[in-house]
Amino acid sequence: MLLFLPLVWTQAGLPEFQGARIVRIVHGECEALRFGTVNDPNLSHGMSSGETEVTYDVADHVATLTLNAPERMNTISGSMLQQISELLLRADHDPDVRCIVLTGAGRAFCAGLDLQAQMAGPKGGLGSLGGGEATFSGEFDLRNAPPVVLHNLDTPTICALNGGSAGYGLDLALGCDIRVAVDSAKLNPGFAKRGILPESGGTWLLPRMVGYAKAAEIAFTGRTLTAAEALELGLVNHVVSADEFAARTMALANEIAANAPLAVRAIKRMMRAAETETFEQNVHHVFLQLLPLLRTGDFTEGVTAFMEKRDPEFQGR
Repeated sequence: MLLFLPLVWTQAGLPEFQGARIVRIVHGECEALRFGTVNDPNLSHGMSSGETEVTYDVADHVATLTLNAPERMNTISGSMLQQISELLLRADHDPDVRCIVLTGAGRAFCAGLDLQAQMAGPKGGLGSLGGGEATFSGEFDLRNAPPVVLHNLDTPTICALNGGSAGYGLDLALGCDIRVAVDSAKLNPGFAKRGILPESGGTWLLPRMVGYAKAAEIAFTGRTLTAAEALELGLVNHVVSADEFAARTMALANEIAANAPLAVRAIKRMMRAAETETFEQNVHHVFLQLLPLLRTGDFTEGVTAFMEKRDPEFQGR
């Protein structure tokens, strides 16, 4: 069943995901169901009202993570980094979740790191950018950083680019498996214009998406790309009008979620492994992934549904 979400129009005329959902709220070992919206601060899953910079909800096997700091165009603070990683892992470990949608509240998807907070000192969690005495410990542990966590997820991910993305936000978008952009969205790879480099995955992702020469031009010039230009380059899968944006994105997510989840996760693992394997290595790896799938109830259901000419009902086991 397709889930079509009602839209809430902001002053900037851009859509936000919003609508009634059933969401699992976990408190310790207790679990309860409640209704709410993507932008409802009560859906923070244990976070206090001052910490709900990323909201989370699940409906029809689709988890939606919304960057929820529209007053600063969803620029990423240190606490937001932690919440993104935690919620991505929560979704990936939830057997009820078969697809993850990452989007933003307000008129932007994500305008990069919250430089104002970082200039103020180390409290933002990324160290001080204000000069003077160093605040770093001397080493980085990026294993739990959002780009690394996002890359290692087995659950399919869709970035719903509800508006502009820049810097770290652009790399987060590129790190998702699929991107759907509203037609007014812009992609700003302006790292070189700020005296830095794409520290959040862009140097690895971009050449693999568009080839070295195109990636070099995009990164070296730092020119802002329109949604139409991003579509032509293959950086986004779909560009849609604002009034169709949420419905089209969730329809795609539900189409993915309707398939056998164990098979989809295995396909994603093997496509990711293929980036560093030879053809022969990947063929053998795929065969080892196939064997356990042949013993699942979903495989039996898929074959039976095909023979009976009906839609399958997969259980994820």
